[in-house]
Amino acid sequence: MSSIERVLLEPGFVLHGRAYRETSELLEVFSRDHGRVSLVARGVRRPRSRLRPLLQPFRPLLLSWSGRAGGLMTLAAAEAAAVPLELAGDCLLSGFYLNELLLRFLHRGDPHPQVFGAYAQALARLDGGVGAEPVLRGFEMLLLAESGYGLNLDHEALSGRPLEPGGRYRYVVERGPIVADVDDAATYGGSELLAIGRGEFDDAGAAATARRLLRAVLDHHLGGQPLQTRRVARAMRR
Repeated sequence: MSSIERVLLEPGFVLHGRAYRETSELLEVFSRDHGRVSLVARGVRRPRSRLRPLLQPFRPLLLSWSGRAGGLMTLAAAEAAAVPLELAGDCLLSGFYLNELLLRFLHRGDPHPQVFGAYAQALARLDGGVGAEPVLRGFEMLLLAESGYGLNLDHEALSGRPLEPGGRYRYVVERGPIVADVDDAATYGGSELLAIGRGEFDDAGAAATARRLLRAVLDHHLGGQPLQTRRVARAMRR
């Protein structure tokens, strides 16, 4: 018989919630020390529930829960850990994009404290008015690395030689850069790949190149299943 697990005041964020039965909600939570956790928030959809306004995305929380190990946990308590973040416009959509990436890439019960810290920092930067592009690209790079899909951005995949800044390369997912026979729109400059590896995304051109590369890598690891937040972003631009 599995034992009862109790977690008290764990730092976390709500990634997603959906209605469960008449008055409850199923929450997908990203916690610092326990990774992704599924919680039942009982009675939270009642009009007078004090937790209802608290259990929203982008709010730093301290969460307590209990349940049998390996099963669905029950939320016991929640309280604000800091001032709520007020994301709006493109920054709000960027926040939901980060949430969707976490839901798609992280397994339940697999702690990633470094990703948790990077996520909290990314939300704070978005809330502070920092441009979304460098924030998103940096987070994507870290998430890929922490998920076991880190990019090779310093040496040629076949020869093992360091990338030449003046060279042209194709990026083959799960292998890395390969010298390009033909220079076309699908290739990258060696200097561009090296800059991405150093996390240099502030320049508009560098950010666009990084977005093109990282989108291809993310799509590969997502098995071709589209991200809903990208569809929303495209619809908003029409």
